Amino acid sequence: MEYHEAANFLFDLRRYPSRKGLDATRALCESLGDPQDDLVCVQVAGSNGKGSTARMVERTLREAGLDVGLFTSPHLSDLRERVRIDGRKVTKRAVREFVEATREHTLDAAAAGDCPTFFESTTVLALWAFARAEVDVAVLEVGIGGRYDATSVVDPLASAVTTVTLEHTDLLGDTEAEIARDKAQVAGRSPLVTATTGEALAAVRDEVESVVTVGADDDTDRAEPPDVRARYEGREGLSGRIALDGPDWSVETRLSQLGAHQTSNAGVAAVLARQVADALDVPLDEPTLARGLASAHWPGRFEVMERDPLTVLDGAHNPGSCVTVAETLAEFDYDDLHLVFGAMSDKDHAEMVAALPRADHVYTCRADTDRAESPEALARVFRAEDRADEVHVGGNVPDALARAREAAAPGDAVLLTGSLYVVAEARESWVAPEIPKRVTDLKEARAVLESADVTEGGVWRMRGKGVHRVVKTRVRPRQAQYLKEEMLSLGGECATSGLSTQDHEPLDVVLMGTLSQFKRLLAKLDDQPFGLQQVADRLRETLDVETDPPEYPWEARTAVMGIINVTPDSFHDGGEYNALAEARERAEAMVEAGVDILDVGGESTRPGADPVSVEEEIERVVPLVEAVADLDALVSVDTRKAPVARAALEAGADIINDVTGLDDPGMREVLAEYQPPTVVMHSIDAPVDPDTDVEYDDVVEDVVEQLRERVLLAEKSGLDRSRIIVDPGLGFGKSKRENFELLSRLDEFHALGCPVLIGHSHKSMFSLVGEDAGDASAGTIAASALAADRGADVVRVHDVPENVVAVRTAHALDDADEE
Repeated sequence: MEYHEAANFLFDLRRYPSRKGLDATRALCESLGDPQDDLVCVQVAGSNGKGSTARMVERTLREAGLDVGLFTSPHLSDLRERVRIDGRKVTKRAVREFVEATREHTLDAAAAGDCPTFFESTTVLALWAFARAEVDVAVLEVGIGGRYDATSVVDPLASAVTTVTLEHTDLLGDTEAEIARDKAQVAGRSPLVTATTGEALAAVRDEVESVVTVGADDDTDRAEPPDVRARYEGREGLSGRIALDGPDWSVETRLSQLGAHQTSNAGVAAVLARQVADALDVPLDEPTLARGLASAHWPGRFEVMERDPLTVLDGAHNPGSCVTVAETLAEFDYDDLHLVFGAMSDKDHAEMVAALPRADHVYTCRADTDRAESPEALARVFRAEDRADEVHVGGNVPDALARAREAAAPGDAVLLTGSLYVVAEARESWVAPEIPKRVTDLKEARAVLESADVTEGGVWRMRGKGVHRVVKTRVRPRQAQYLKEEMLSLGGECATSGLSTQDHEPLDVVLMGTLSQFKRLLAKLDDQPFGLQQVADRLRETLDVETDPPEYPWEARTAVMGIINVTPDSFHDGGEYNALAEARERAEAMVEAGVDILDVGGESTRPGADPVSVEEEIERVVPLVEAVADLDALVSVDTRKAPVARAALEAGADIINDVTGLDDPGMREVLAEYQPPTVVMHSIDAPVDPDTDVEYDDVVEDVVEQLRERVLLAEKSGLDRSRIIVDPGLGFGKSKRENFELLSRLDEFHALGCPVLIGHSHKSMFSLVGEDAGDASAGTIAASALAADRGADVVRVHDVPENVVAVRTAHALDDADEE
């Protein structure tokens, strides 16, 4: 079993139990020999602060020299984050072995109607891993409540209830007192530690005989002074100064976790750590305690990612935690507040919104989970509560965050909050790993790909692209110049000797690139003059590679892209092929006529066209992509929206055609994930504003310069230039005569080192030669031949048979010249 198979097995388990109780968790533990029986455990429950508290306990005990396991939830980006041993994520091998050991039991339990849930299984994974590692202490963050939470299969040495607010009322009760009584069931062998107050504290005392209270002396909801006084002394930079005073101990320190509310969490953690240290007879002096509390860091909890503008991520997910976010943010000076908000559907959105600071701009978003509330519904809450000057309905989390960051001035603040799921997606912008690898052969490439949990098929397809080669050879000056130009055009590198070539003596050349780039170079060298074919033969032998056929049709000749619009308002064929069966027939006819690429469009970009929602565009595009994916042609999707591109690629599309040149920040993330060939077009407006009047110094040079930046964006997404197709954007912010100039000087766009697409079909530019816009068949056909002659790699047309012949005619002229 591979790691991805084991992880997927866990992810496929149900998320919520169909019954109350611990029987399923106990049975799973029993199948592994009851690993929990060998552990010294700390259990931390609470509505808010339990994750931060657990992390502080773990870090403090490690500072005291103990080996500590930590179980928390949810994870931000990796399942293994939930289970840590001395700060390190559990290994992939351990996850695989756990699933192998428990799979049969889990399937049998499922057949009997009592399958353990995802949370129950990951809890047992943690207990099993901690027991195998023989940790000194296991610190467990409770999931929901306490009485029936999976972590309650342990008999804790020490335990806590941090705070209590109304949450999960369908499971825990309708009042804070009921919820507190449920959470208090985590009480263990030591006095229960709690920062609760009021009716919640009274309920805890009713359930538990011995309690240690933590809090501020001046808390108005406290009938008597706390046993441990926790005092917040203000923020210093990105840390908060606190002081804790116990019956016979005290400590002053600075917490990396910001906010006054962390003071009580630190007090609870300090008491828990001292209880464990005393029970295990481990020294824990005040300096050690101070270092442990100070060094604890909990990602996504008022985490400052940038300072200019102030950019904060916080996983506040209920009204109480939203209050603490507002209080902490109030300690910072800023101008406008840009609030990015996404929440789960089962939360009290109105109370959460009311607790947050009033914002100048709100951007609602939706995390990539079925539990997430829609951005439209969240926007209505903000408007109803009058909690923002402007409310922008967003889509996915990265897009919404990007909009907020782009709109924020240096003195503003950007706060993203509402759910840890939202925070997890947002953090990827900063923490996604970029790890350089040394790969010298196919075996090493395979190992690197497998380490990233790439499927077997993916490893087989991609391994050659991960192999890098450096070859030193000696060639004639003319050969050296050709090699350098071609290698650079493919995205590789070539260094030539600086020696004088006055007598045309051979030069040393160093070629550097991926195995895939060398293969394409060798294909280009074949059949070339000046002895380059012989150079290719020598390189092929040295590299021990065989040149595969061209990966894409435009690598061998001008490819023809046929347009299928499933839009009611397209300027040429609008509505004609919006029925799925008719569109499939149209596609089949195009393929029979010789088309290389089918370009599916679900939103018109003609002048004056109305924008289409993401949902509607997906409904138009995805069924057709699925219907034509089996035809003998690549499938492209013409979209400017990242969610549409993602849905299309999932449905089987091969290419993304973005008329905005990657204006949507989320599009670059889609490219990074899927690595599809991508058309990057130059455009001023999309849909086109007919009143747009753009002045160019030199239309070709200006467009080339602006496309260069767009190509760079695509490269930053990980695309090789051979997969970035540039489109000058005829008709998008250019006059009719400027369109003809772009067509005339098409070869200049090869300076970008990318394939070039020309989209000229039935454009209004042909009115200059006597044809009507939208019905310019003759002009389109003539321009296709001209474009192919001037080096276009792809022509995008509506009328495939005629334009295929035009392109073939242009190539026939080239073939005749070579003969």
